[in-house]
Amino acid sequence: MLSAGMTPTQALSLSLLVAGVVFGLKWVAYLLTGSVALYSDALESVVNIVAAGVALFAVRVSKRPADRNHPYGHTKAEYLSAVLEGVLIVLAALAIVREAWPRLLAPEAVADLGLGLLVSLLASSLNALLGWFLVSRGRRARSPAVVADGKHVLADVLTSVGVLLGMGLAGLTGWWMLDPLLAIFVAVNILWMGWRLVRDSVGGLMDEGLPEVELSEVREALRYALEGLAAEGRVLEVHDLRTRRAGPRTFVEFHLVVPGETTVEQAHQICDQLEGALQAQLEGVQTTIHVEPDHKAKHATFRVG
Repeated sequence: MLSAGMTPTQALSLSLLVAGVVFGLKWVAYLLTGSVALYSDALESVVNIVAAGVALFAVRVSKRPADRNHPYGHTKAEYLSAVLEGVLIVLAALAIVREAWPRLLAPEAVADLGLGLLVSLLASSLNALLGWFLVSRGRRARSPAVVADGKHVLADVLTSVGVLLGMGLAGLTGWWMLDPLLAIFVAVNILWMGWRLVRDSVGGLMDEGLPEVELSEVREALRYALEGLAAEGRVLEVHDLRTRRAGPRTFVEFHLVVPGETTVEQAHQICDQLEGALQAQLEGVQTTIHVEPDHKAKHATFRVG
Protein backbone atom coordinates (compact mmCIF):
# COMPACT_ATOMS: atom_id res chain seq x y z
CA MET A 1 0.00 0.00 0.00
CA LEU A 2 2.85 2.41 0.86
CA SER A 3 4.37 2.21 -2.60
CA ALA A 4 7.43 4.32 -3.36
CA GLY A 5 5.84 5.09 -6.73
CA MET A 6 2.76 6.66 -5.16
CA THR A 7 2.02 10.15 -6.48
CA PRO A 8 1.66 13.14 -4.10
CA THR A 9 -2.10 13.13 -4.68
CA GLN A 10 -2.36 9.44 -3.81
CA ALA A 11 -0.10 9.91 -0.77
CA LEU A 12 -2.30 12.70 0.58
CA SER A 13 -5.46 10.70 -0.11
CA LEU A 14 -3.94 7.90 1.97
CA SER A 15 -3.09 10.45 4.66
CA LEU A 16 -6.70 11.64 4.78
CA LEU A 17 -7.96 8.07 5.13
CA VAL A 18 -5.49 7.12 7.87
CA ALA A 19 -6.14 10.38 9.72
CA GLY A 20 -9.81 9.43 9.97
CA VAL A 21 -8.97 5.98 11.32
CA VAL A 22 -6.48 7.40 13.85
CA PHE A 23 -8.99 9.96 15.08
CA GLY A 24 -11.56 7.19 15.61
CA LEU A 25 -9.09 5.16 17.67
CA LYS A 26 -8.04 8.13 19.79
CA TRP A 27 -11.64 9.09 20.44
CA VAL A 28 -12.33 5.55 21.64
CA ALA A 29 -9.31 5.83 23.98
CA TYR A 30 -10.73 9.08 25.37
CA LEU A 31 -14.19 7.58 25.89
CA LEU A 32 -12.66 4.60 27.73
CA THR A 33 -10.58 6.71 30.12
CA GLY A 34 -12.11 10.18 30.32
CA SER A 35 -8.53 11.50 30.18
CA VAL A 36 -8.22 15.15 29.24
CA ALA A 37 -4.81 14.38 27.72
CA LEU A 38 -6.27 11.76 25.39
CA TYR A 39 -9.10 14.16 24.60
CA SER A 40 -6.60 16.81 23.49
CA ASP A 41 -4.67 14.17 21.53
CA ALA A 42 -7.87 13.30 19.67
CA LEU A 43 -8.49 16.97 18.96
CA GLU A 44 -5.08 17.21 17.31
CA SER A 45 -6.06 14.36 15.00
CA VAL A 46 -9.01 16.46 13.83
CA VAL A 47 -6.46 19.07 12.76
CA ASN A 48 -4.63 16.32 10.84
CA ILE A 49 -7.80 15.52 8.91
CA VAL A 50 -8.31 19.16 7.97
CA ALA A 51 -4.62 19.59 7.09
CA ALA A 52 -4.58 16.51 4.86
CA GLY A 53 -7.66 17.76 3.03
CA VAL A 54 -6.13 21.22 2.50
CA ALA A 55 -2.83 19.71 1.33
CA LEU A 56 -4.64 17.42 -1.11
CA PHE A 57 -6.48 20.40 -2.58
CA ALA A 58 -3.22 22.40 -2.85
CA VAL A 59 -1.40 19.59 -4.68
CA ARG A 60 -4.24 19.29 -7.18
CA VAL A 61 -4.14 23.04 -7.77
CA SER A 62 -0.33 23.00 -8.17
CA LYS A 63 -0.62 20.43 -10.96
CA ARG A 64 -2.66 22.77 -13.14
CA PRO A 65 -0.71 23.88 -16.23
CA ALA A 66 0.41 27.45 -16.76
CA ASP A 67 -2.32 29.73 -18.05
CA ARG A 68 -2.80 33.37 -19.02
CA ASN A 69 -3.02 34.60 -15.44
CA HIS A 70 -0.36 32.21 -14.09
CA PRO A 71 2.35 31.95 -16.78
CA TYR A 72 4.75 30.27 -14.32
CA GLY A 73 2.22 27.65 -13.24
CA HIS A 74 0.48 27.05 -9.90
CA THR A 75 3.22 25.25 -7.98
CA LYS A 76 3.39 27.80 -5.15
CA ALA A 77 -0.06 26.70 -4.01
CA GLU A 78 1.77 23.97 -2.10
CA TYR A 79 3.63 26.55 -0.02
CA LEU A 80 0.35 28.17 1.00
CA SER A 81 -0.82 24.76 2.19
CA ALA A 82 2.41 24.23 4.13
CA VAL A 83 2.02 27.62 5.85
CA LEU A 84 -1.54 26.74 6.82
CA GLU A 85 -0.41 23.41 8.23
CA GLY A 86 2.27 25.15 10.28
CA VAL A 87 -0.38 27.44 11.72
CA LEU A 88 -2.61 24.43 12.50
CA ILE A 89 0.28 22.78 14.35
CA VAL A 90 0.66 25.89 16.48
CA LEU A 91 -3.08 25.98 17.21
CA ALA A 92 -3.02 22.29 18.17
CA ALA A 93 -0.17 22.94 20.60
CA LEU A 94 -2.10 25.80 22.19
CA ALA A 95 -5.18 23.57 22.45
CA ILE A 96 -3.12 20.97 24.32
CA VAL A 97 -1.92 23.57 26.81
CA ARG A 98 -5.48 24.82 27.30
CA GLU A 99 -6.75 21.31 28.04
CA ALA A 100 -3.79 20.39 30.26
CA TRP A 101 -3.77 23.53 32.41
CA PRO A 102 -6.90 22.78 34.50
CA ARG A 103 -5.59 19.27 35.27
CA LEU A 104 -2.28 20.80 36.26
CA LEU A 105 -4.09 22.85 38.92
CA ALA A 106 -6.39 20.00 39.97
CA PRO A 107 -4.98 16.56 38.99
CA GLU A 108 -7.45 13.68 38.62
CA ALA A 109 -7.03 9.91 38.40
CA VAL A 110 -7.87 8.18 35.10
CA ALA A 111 -10.04 5.07 34.68
CA ASP A 112 -9.29 2.04 32.44
CA LEU A 113 -5.79 3.34 31.84
CA GLY A 114 -4.29 0.15 30.41
CA LEU A 115 -6.88 -0.35 27.67
CA GLY A 116 -6.89 3.34 26.79
CA LEU A 117 -3.11 3.38 26.42
CA LEU A 118 -3.20 0.28 24.24
CA VAL A 119 -5.73 1.81 21.82
CA SER A 120 -3.81 5.09 21.74
CA LEU A 121 -0.54 3.24 21.09
CA LEU A 122 -2.10 1.50 18.09
CA ALA A 123 -3.22 4.86 16.70
CA SER A 124 0.25 6.37 17.25
CA SER A 125 1.93 3.45 15.48
CA LEU A 126 -0.24 4.01 12.42
CA ASN A 127 0.59 7.70 12.52
CA ALA A 128 4.33 7.11 12.84
CA LEU A 129 4.34 4.83 9.80
CA LEU A 130 2.26 7.30 7.80
CA GLY A 131 4.36 10.33 8.81
CA TRP A 132 7.63 8.63 7.87
CA PHE A 133 6.20 7.61 4.51
CA LEU A 134 4.79 11.07 3.71
CA VAL A 135 8.03 12.90 4.51
CA SER A 136 10.22 10.48 2.53
CA ARG A 137 7.81 10.34 -0.41
CA GLY A 138 7.29 14.12 -0.38
CA ARG A 139 11.04 14.76 -0.50
CA ARG A 140 11.48 12.37 -3.41
CA ALA A 141 8.61 14.05 -5.28
CA ARG A 142 9.81 17.51 -4.13
CA SER A 143 6.33 18.31 -2.87
CA PRO A 144 6.26 20.83 0.04
CA ALA A 145 2.61 20.00 0.77
CA VAL A 146 3.29 16.27 1.22
CA VAL A 147 6.40 16.93 3.35
CA ALA A 148 4.44 19.43 5.47
CA ASP A 149 1.61 16.95 5.97
CA GLY A 150 4.12 14.27 6.97
CA LYS A 151 5.75 16.58 9.51
CA HIS A 152 2.33 17.47 10.85
CA VAL A 153 1.55 13.78 11.34
CA LEU A 154 4.92 13.25 13.05
CA ALA A 155 4.11 16.18 15.34
CA ASP A 156 0.93 14.32 16.27
CA VAL A 157 3.05 11.26 17.06
CA LEU A 158 5.21 13.35 19.39
CA THR A 159 2.09 14.58 21.12
CA SER A 160 0.80 11.05 21.51
CA VAL A 161 4.11 9.72 22.84
CA GLY A 162 4.19 12.52 25.40
CA VAL A 163 0.65 11.76 26.47
CA LEU A 164 1.32 8.02 26.68
CA LEU A 165 4.47 8.51 28.75
CA GLY A 166 2.78 10.98 31.03
CA MET A 167 -0.20 8.74 31.65
CA GLY A 168 1.97 5.66 32.07
CA LEU A 169 4.18 7.32 34.67
CA ALA A 170 1.14 8.77 36.39
CA GLY A 171 -0.44 5.32 36.57
CA LEU A 172 2.71 3.81 38.05
CA THR A 173 3.39 6.54 40.59
CA GLY A 174 -0.08 7.86 41.31
CA TRP A 175 1.18 11.37 40.66
CA TRP A 176 -1.38 12.41 38.05
CA MET A 177 0.21 15.84 37.63
CA LEU A 178 2.81 14.15 35.37
CA ASP A 179 0.19 13.83 32.65
CA PRO A 180 -0.46 17.57 32.06
CA LEU A 181 3.18 18.50 32.74
CA LEU A 182 4.52 16.25 30.00
CA ALA A 183 1.70 17.25 27.65
CA ILE A 184 2.71 20.91 28.04
CA PHE A 185 6.35 20.02 27.39
CA VAL A 186 5.40 18.25 24.15
CA ALA A 187 3.22 21.22 23.14
CA VAL A 188 6.28 23.49 23.36
CA ASN A 189 8.20 21.14 21.08
CA ILE A 190 5.33 21.13 18.59
CA LEU A 191 5.29 24.93 18.63
CA TRP A 192 8.93 24.87 17.55
CA MET A 193 8.18 22.41 14.75
CA GLY A 194 5.29 24.56 13.55
CA TRP A 195 7.52 27.64 13.48
CA ARG A 196 10.17 25.86 11.40
CA LEU A 197 7.53 24.61 8.97
CA VAL A 198 6.11 28.12 8.50
CA ARG A 199 9.63 29.55 8.13
CA ASP A 200 10.55 27.09 5.35
CA SER A 201 7.27 27.67 3.52
CA VAL A 202 7.57 31.46 3.68
CA GLY A 203 11.08 31.10 2.26
CA GLY A 204 9.59 29.36 -0.78
CA LEU A 205 6.93 32.03 -1.22
CA MET A 206 9.64 34.72 -1.04
CA ASP A 207 11.71 33.02 -3.79
CA GLU A 208 14.51 32.12 -1.41
CA GLY A 209 17.57 30.68 -3.17
CA LEU A 210 18.44 27.00 -2.96
CA PRO A 211 20.35 25.86 0.15
CA GLU A 212 24.08 25.49 -0.31
CA VAL A 213 23.96 21.68 -0.69
CA GLU A 214 21.49 21.83 -3.58
CA LEU A 215 23.23 24.88 -5.07
CA SER A 216 26.46 22.88 -5.19
CA GLU A 217 24.63 20.17 -7.12
CA VAL A 218 23.44 22.77 -9.64
CA ARG A 219 26.98 24.14 -10.03
CA GLU A 220 28.43 20.68 -10.58
CA ALA A 221 25.75 19.77 -13.11
CA LEU A 222 26.35 23.03 -14.96
CA ARG A 223 30.11 22.56 -14.90
CA TYR A 224 29.73 19.05 -16.29
CA ALA A 225 27.39 20.28 -19.05
CA LEU A 226 29.84 23.06 -20.01
CA GLU A 227 33.05 20.99 -20.16
CA GLY A 228 32.84 20.04 -23.82
CA LEU A 229 31.64 23.45 -24.97
CA ALA A 230 34.42 25.20 -23.06
CA ALA A 231 37.07 22.88 -24.48
CA GLU A 232 35.88 23.76 -28.00
CA GLY A 233 35.98 27.49 -27.24
CA ARG A 234 32.24 27.90 -27.81
CA VAL A 235 31.60 29.04 -24.23
CA LEU A 236 33.87 31.38 -22.25
CA GLU A 237 32.19 32.04 -18.93
CA VAL A 238 29.08 31.73 -16.80
CA HIS A 239 28.22 34.34 -14.20
CA ASP A 240 25.29 35.76 -12.21
CA LEU A 241 23.95 32.30 -11.39
CA ARG A 242 20.60 32.56 -9.58
CA THR A 243 18.24 29.87 -8.32
CA ARG A 244 14.85 29.58 -6.69
CA ARG A 245 12.34 26.85 -5.86
CA ALA A 246 8.61 26.68 -6.56
CA GLY A 247 7.11 23.42 -5.32
CA PRO A 248 8.65 20.51 -7.22
CA ARG A 249 10.30 22.80 -9.80
CA THR A 250 13.75 24.40 -9.58
CA PHE A 251 14.41 27.57 -11.57
CA VAL A 252 18.01 28.23 -12.66
CA GLU A 253 19.10 31.44 -14.38
CA PHE A 254 22.57 32.54 -15.49
CA HIS A 255 24.47 34.70 -17.98
CA LEU A 256 26.40 32.78 -20.63
CA VAL A 257 29.39 34.48 -22.28
CA VAL A 258 30.26 33.30 -25.80
CA PRO A 259 32.77 34.51 -28.41
CA GLY A 260 31.66 37.71 -30.14
CA GLU A 261 31.51 36.05 -33.56
CA THR A 262 28.94 33.48 -32.40
CA THR A 263 25.77 33.69 -34.48
CA VAL A 264 22.27 33.78 -33.02
CA GLU A 265 21.60 30.29 -34.35
CA GLN A 266 24.79 28.92 -32.81
CA ALA A 267 24.01 30.56 -29.45
CA HIS A 268 20.51 29.08 -29.57
CA GLN A 269 21.94 25.61 -30.19
CA ILE A 270 24.33 26.00 -27.24
CA CYS A 271 21.47 27.04 -24.96
CA ASP A 272 19.33 24.09 -26.06
CA GLN A 273 22.24 21.76 -25.40
CA LEU A 274 22.81 23.18 -21.91
CA GLU A 275 19.12 23.09 -21.01
CA GLY A 276 18.85 19.46 -22.12
CA ALA A 277 21.96 18.47 -20.16
CA LEU A 278 20.71 20.14 -16.97
CA GLN A 279 17.26 18.57 -17.30
CA ALA A 280 18.92 15.16 -17.64
CA GLN A 281 20.86 15.65 -14.39
CA LEU A 282 18.46 17.71 -12.25
CA GLU A 283 14.85 16.62 -11.86
CA GLY A 284 12.25 19.35 -12.39
CA VAL A 285 14.73 22.06 -13.42
CA GLN A 286 13.71 24.95 -15.67
CA THR A 287 16.60 26.97 -17.10
CA THR A 288 16.73 30.56 -18.37
CA ILE A 289 19.94 31.66 -20.11
CA HIS A 290 21.00 35.21 -21.00
CA VAL A 291 23.64 35.13 -23.75
CA GLU A 292 26.35 37.81 -23.79
CA PRO A 293 29.39 38.52 -26.05
CA ASP A 294 32.94 38.11 -24.78
CA HIS A 295 33.45 41.76 -23.78
CA LYS A 296 30.73 41.26 -21.11
CA ALA A 297 32.85 38.70 -19.26
CA LYS A 298 33.34 39.52 -15.58
CA HIS A 299 36.32 37.19 -15.12
CA ALA A 300 34.91 36.21 -11.76
CA THR A 301 32.10 34.26 -10.11
CA PHE A 302 31.49 30.89 -11.79
CA ARG A 303 34.04 30.44 -14.61
CA VAL A 304 34.55 27.57 -17.01
CA GLY A 305 37.55 26.78 -19.20
